[in-house]
Amino acid sequence: MSADPTQVLAFDTDCHIFDGCGFAEVSPGLHSFMFEPLLGHHDDAIYFNKTMLLALLGSIIVIGFFWAAFRKPQVVPGKLQMVAEAGYDFIRRGVVYETIGKKEGEKYVPLVVSLFFFIWMMNLWSIVPIAQFPVTSIIAYPAVLAAIVYILWVSLTFKRHGFVGAFKNITGYSKELGPVLPLAMFIEFISNLVVRPFTHAVRLFANMFAGHTLLLLFTIASWYLLNGMGIAYAGVSFIMVIVMTAFELFVQALQAYVFVLLTCTFIQGALAEHH
Repeated sequence: MSADPTQVLAFDTDCHIFDGCGFAEVSPGLHSFMFEPLLGHHDDAIYFNKTMLLALLGSIIVIGFFWAAFRKPQVVPGKLQMVAEAGYDFIRRGVVYETIGKKEGEKYVPLVVSLFFFIWMMNLWSIVPIAQFPVTSIIAYPAVLAAIVYILWVSLTFKRHGFVGAFKNITGYSKELGPVLPLAMFIEFISNLVVRPFTHAVRLFANMFAGHTLLLLFTIASWYLLNGMGIAYAGVSFIMVIVMTAFELFVQALQAYVFVLLTCTFIQGALAEHH
């Protein structure tokens, strides 16, 4: 328990409403997303903390799942292989083929499937006991994933169209725009090369950050209100925890889906002929 009772927060199990403690100086915020290093120190160039551990474990789980499902594929699939095939086929047909096309998209299926299940697993940590933290609520992780997609998109654009064609593709060059062509090209250039990768990363980060914050607040409130008359309010808060958890399950899958859908859209745009 904190030495100063006015600073005792709901992170402390002894803190309840009407007990003289609360959110005087410390309240849930950005510090809820900061973790002490498990190995090393914050001042070190390299250290290892909880989010890195979850990312590593998530990668192992995804790789292990598909390895176990497909290491000995059967004509009549077992339950594990059937689940893996269903997930793989959903992304391949429902996202890649629908966006890029079967002929052009087949080579990108492994990348898109890997992105989807990796992101989904990173999101799912939010509701896993003990872990209880979505890795993608740390901006560095969505930023790196978005950077991978960005580099792929730019390189494909130049490879497919050459320098002049890529420039027209990125800037939306069209003689039909007439006098507004320079302004339109400038806006498209900034939109594609600056705004696009930024929004691609922030969309995933912001949704998971907000979702985790709400879960954290309602969970803390449920315990904090558990005292005397506050029990009635604690029950309502606990119901919201359950509701938000169910909603988060939907959002976690949705955000992984949106990320890979946008990835395929960018790839399709890079491969499309400019007119």
